[in-house]
Amino acid sequence: MADLVVEKEKLIKYYVRTGILKSSKVIEAFRKIPREEFVLPEYFDAAYQDTPLPIGFGQTISAPHMVCMYAEILSLKPGLKVLEVGAGSGYNAAIFAELVASLDVPKSEWGHVYTLEIIPELCEFARSNLAKTGFIDRVTVICQDGSLGLAEYAPFDRISVAAAAPDIPTPLIDQLREGGLILIPVGSSFYQKLVLGHKVGGKLIREEVASVAFVALRGRYGWKE
Repeated sequence: MADLVVEKEKLIKYYVRTGILKSSKVIEAFRKIPREEFVLPEYFDAAYQDTPLPIGFGQTISAPHMVCMYAEILSLKPGLKVLEVGAGSGYNAAIFAELVASLDVPKSEWGHVYTLEIIPELCEFARSNLAKTGFIDRVTVICQDGSLGLAEYAPFDRISVAAAAPDIPTPLIDQLREGGLILIPVGSSFYQKLVLGHKVGGKLIREEVASVAFVALRGRYGWKE
């Protein structure tokens, strides 16, 4: 366990030096959340290698630098309501929850994270991981087609998509609050551009922020198998 702490601190220093980590809040969230609790047991010792790791069912937990990038780009802060598409192991949701519903702020000022997962087994994996790490009251895990969003809880201040789509799903644009941000990989099922969308005047202003390679989004607005 001591070795994991050392490896995590090495990553933090590297991310700060290279500009991946910028804000003190995201640095502390990354430092606080134990990624090793969100990986499969056989990858426990690899938790702070800067690489995606398999979590079963053809899916992965994102590389730590990508999770940090998402948290920084989305400008998460207390009180925001966040929709995440692709719960995976629950790690991203835990980082997001620490930023929008930190135990350091009054409960009345908490935001909330809703995370969607289409694979039932991963839905339970994420829920179990979030429960054992103390986030289950700040994150709601729902097993359903994430490409359809979650209309009953819309609008959302932020929408994070952790899988690659052919284009930004229309339901997600519709469910984004005016002034809100969506971050999603868009492109082929092998190579994409990470697109940041800002909803202004009811329309989405798009900006490409990086080249990425995510697993394919499944569901009605995702890639067909």
